[in-house]
Order: sequence, then C-alpha cells, then structure tokens
Amino acid sequence: MLFSDRESCRYARSPLREVICQLRFPAILSIGNVEPADFQESIREDFPLYAAKQETPAPRVVGVGSPTPKLETPPTVVNYNFVSADSLWKINLTRNFIALSTLRYTSWREFAAKLDKPLAEFIRIYRPAFFERIGLRYVNIVSRSALGLEGTPWSDLFERAYLGALEEPDVAERMVSKCAVELELNLDSSCRAKIHAGPGMVKNSKPGAPEDQETKFILDMDLSMGGKVTANLAAGGMETLHGHATRLFEGAVTDTLRQAMGPLD
Repeated sequence: MLFSDRESCRYARSPLREVICQLRFPAILSIGNVEPADFQESIREDFPLYAAKQETPAPRVVGVGSPTPKLETPPTVVNYNFVSADSLWKINLTRNFIALSTLRYTSWREFAAKLDKPLAEFIRIYRPAFFERIGLRYVNIVSRSALGLEGTPWSDLFERAYLGALEEPDVAERMVSKCAVELELNLDSSCRAKIHAGPGMVKNSKPGAPEDQETKFILDMDLSMGGKVTANLAAGGMETLHGHATRLFEGAVTDTLRQAMGPLD
C-alpha cells in the first residue's frame, strides 16, 4: 500500500532524524547585500545564535546544444543562519529561500508554530511577490536495535512498495549489500513527492565518534508544491503537503513497526 487514510499520529520513539520546510521565492537582492538586521531582531528571542556563510552553488553547463557549451560557476550566495539556544532549530535565509529545519520534531503543530513568526516577519519585511516552490522534507531513519526489533526482517516493518528485491521470498536480507527504491510521483495537480527508501549505513557527524555499524532503513520523503503561491496561501500549502506526508508515511509502515514506535495518539 502506498497511501493510508490513517490520521496523523505521534510516536514515542519516532524515527524522524530531521524535518525541513523551505519556501523559495524570486530573488530579493537586498538579502545578501545588506545583513538582515531587522529580520534578526524580530526573531532573536527564539533564534538567538547567528552566523553568515558564503556558499558557492554547484557549477552548471550552459549553452548545451550550441557549438561552444561551457561550464559556468554561479556567484556565491550568502546563507544567513539563525539558530535556537539549544541548537535544535534553525532558520536559513538567502536571497532565494527561507527555511526552517529541526533535529527534534515532536508534532506538526509545534513545527508550524515555530515557523509562523519567522515567516510572517519575512513577509512583512521583504514582501516577496509570491513563492515559486514550497517544500516539506521528512528524513526517517529506523534503527531496529533502538526499537527492540533485532532480527526482525525489513519486510515485516515496511510495506512491499518500499522494499524492492527485499520483498522477494528467495532473497536473504543478509546477502543484499544495496537495495533502494527511488520514486517520484504527482500527489495532486500542484504537489509532487520524491522518495528514497531502503537500508543503508548512516555516518556519525560528531567529530571523533565511532562509526555506527548498524544497518538502518532510510525513508526520505521530499514533498513539494509548485506554481505561484501568494503569501496568504503559503500556510495552507504547507498543511496540504503535511497531509500528503502523513498518508505516505502511514502507508509505508506496518502495524509491527507502529507498535514498536509506541503510538501516543
């Protein structure tokens, strides 16, 4: 099953590693030319830590099909970071997008509330013409050891659409070194989903930390809404994406995994 009609549920042992919401808009050149002091002041109580980073986008080939195609390096972009005191929540602002990310997602209500003020202040100060793309990404990493499921095959925890060859009865999980499902699909007339699912190793980003030897299951769901979304409709667009994400996640996991995660609702 790809979709489920189950309502959104909170889990005591949620596999969510990171949640990101990004809203892209036509370039506003004043962001990057002048430090966003007014914006910082409006959100500094919740995001007191600040840093600005110079980033160089990946080179791209221009003039494809012409006699003289060439590799072009886009100009550097200033990425302004506003981080909560506990370093678990972060606002990113560039001349093309504003984003909220968290390493401690507990509920959609809390996440949306955290974004509400920064987004409102951004709209008030910079007055974007519209949003070209609204994206909502959920990175789930399921650890069998953390859930007390050692020895349980992935085929007992995830639905067949996300298992690929692991779903076949004559394929032993221990013999498979790599197996991933990549899926892109339309969710409705304006929303799309790009999904990566499959087992893999997760690198530990902390300096000096030992390598994690456990194979985990990664379910990375990147949902987006395109078109010209006006500022007053942005919140509704995010709610729509969240609704699609709920149907996809609940359609991906089995009752065995649900019970191990500990449903709270």
